[in-house]
Amino acid sequence: MNTTISPLKIILFLLGFVIIGLPFIALLLSSLAAGWRWPDLIPASFSFRAWDYILFGSARTWQSIGTSLLIALIVTIVNVVLAVPAANALVRFQFRGKWLAEAILFAPIIIPPFVAVMGIHLTFLRFGLTETILGVVLAHLSPTLPYMVRAVVISYSTLSTERENQARMLGAGPLLRFYYIVLPHLLPGIAAGASLSILISLSQYLITFIIGSGQVVTLPILLFPFISGGDPAIGSAYSLMFAGMAILALLSLDVALKNYYKKKGVRSNGEGGE
Repeated sequence: MNTTISPLKIILFLLGFVIIGLPFIALLLSSLAAGWRWPDLIPASFSFRAWDYILFGSARTWQSIGTSLLIALIVTIVNVVLAVPAANALVRFQFRGKWLAEAILFAPIIIPPFVAVMGIHLTFLRFGLTETILGVVLAHLSPTLPYMVRAVVISYSTLSTERENQARMLGAGPLLRFYYIVLPHLLPGIAAGASLSILISLSQYLITFIIGSGQVVTLPILLFPFISGGDPAIGSAYSLMFAGMAILALLSLDVALKNYYKKKGVRSNGEGGE
């Protein structure tokens, strides 16, 4: 067996370590530093003060994590509900003003969020949606929905209508056709869009700060003051916790998707055996 490692793999591994690993190592050292001055490569002394503060000294840490995950989950669910019919209409129907609908849907990708959030804030003030989780959820739809729609559009564009027509001829209604034929085909696109939706929602600071007005506290709201001139050690610890929260959310989504396909495969094999 040839176990020789090619130089290209070594170079790619080192490059990946430098790009991904070194920033996390620097954050970890900074979170444990009791004093780290230029030009020292490592801190002069270490302390668990920052971790003790965010894990045990501040109750807002766990509340902010729960709020962040709750908002991201609701935003993602709403995005799926809105994106599936929107993508179906964009792919399968030709109608007047279709280009305008696409431009409106995908405009938040190009337009800076600050431009839109000011108008959203004025509108939400009139409806009493500021300083509420509902208002923040609705505001988070603007930067996240375009990515979900785009991912589902790509999945819909590769879906043939032949199997749906066959199911229709066999008497299957719209809901059955969607559940057994359309949804399994769309799931990879929905998962890709959901991943982007979760990451973008979790990382929103400006929109959450303006719409939430400091009353809806997510992890970025806690994180920003410490990394913008507060306590670098606590800011680094919060940054690592934020990264861990995002990774955990994405892993949970991946596990749920794999379990779905596993159960579907077992069910299909069982039906085939019968």
